Amino acid sequence: MGIIKAAKLFYDYVSKDEHDEIEEVIHAVSGVDLDVEAGQFIAILGHNGSGKSTLAKQMNALLVPTGGTLWVKEMDTSQPENVWNVRQTAGMVFQNPDNQIVATVVEEDVAFGLENIGVPPKEMRERVDRALMDVGIYEYKKHAPHRLSGGQKQRVAIAGIIAMRPKCIVLDEPTAMLDPRGRKEVMETIHKLNKEYGITVVLITHYMDEAAQCDRIIVMDSGKVILDDTPKKVFSHVRELKNVGLDVPQTSELIYEFLKEGYNLPKDVLTEEECIKAITTLFRRKGIKPQLSKETQEQSSDEQIV
Repeated sequence: MGIIKAAKLFYDYVSKDEHDEIEEVIHAVSGVDLDVEAGQFIAILGHNGSGKSTLAKQMNALLVPTGGTLWVKEMDTSQPENVWNVRQTAGMVFQNPDNQIVATVVEEDVAFGLENIGVPPKEMRERVDRALMDVGIYEYKKHAPHRLSGGQKQRVAIAGIIAMRPKCIVLDEPTAMLDPRGRKEVMETIHKLNKEYGITVVLITHYMDEAAQCDRIIVMDSGKVILDDTPKKVFSHVRELKNVGLDVPQTSELIYEFLKEGYNLPKDVLTEEECIKAITTLFRRKGIKPQLSKETQEQSSDEQIV
């Protein structure tokens, strides 16, 4: 069993009228089977209402399944006695960092969770400093969080989670409210935690470029998993992704347009380098000489001189 496993998982939102009669039932998660291996970096994609955020909240036991079972490190999340250990194992970071920051000083905010579980002061100091160094904001430890940028605030929230030493971090659209610089800072931090410390990462996102950097992508629609594979394989399903309201990376879109016109190209092209190679090879087969830009020609000449 992986660090997170779901079997026939369901979650229903039920609305009732003033007489406590059921008015509507929304199947937010519907029969999901899932196995997340320790150390993986997974992205979950889906349009609004697809069920991805509901699934994420179940991984942290914020929501309890209305059907099926979800295990976190073999702990059944529906059992009340497991909730505290589940949340220590799978920490959660939300879209808006202001909703997670509770203290008026950065280091105190990072220490908040440790105080709640009774970590001794000396160990707490070490964990807080290490967490702040890991996310690259140690120099701001005496600052007020409200004076930080959006990206820095989100890294404070992440530091508060990793100070608890979780095995897994679930992030629900952590870069949605950030500018490009903030997005870059947060994504670099998340990748560092995954690569250097082996922390399992489950990233809920609507940014295709973020998903493309992951080991595995899960696509949800109407509460169900419709695709589950490597980024190359998932983004080769351009038509299916567009049908459920999702974009694809520009390289996948370009290859898709060539394929629609009947050209023979590999479908699982993802990076710019792979795209250029595939199209250049096609042109050579067709006897077409690609016209390089002046910048590309100068770069090529410089490489030859070196």
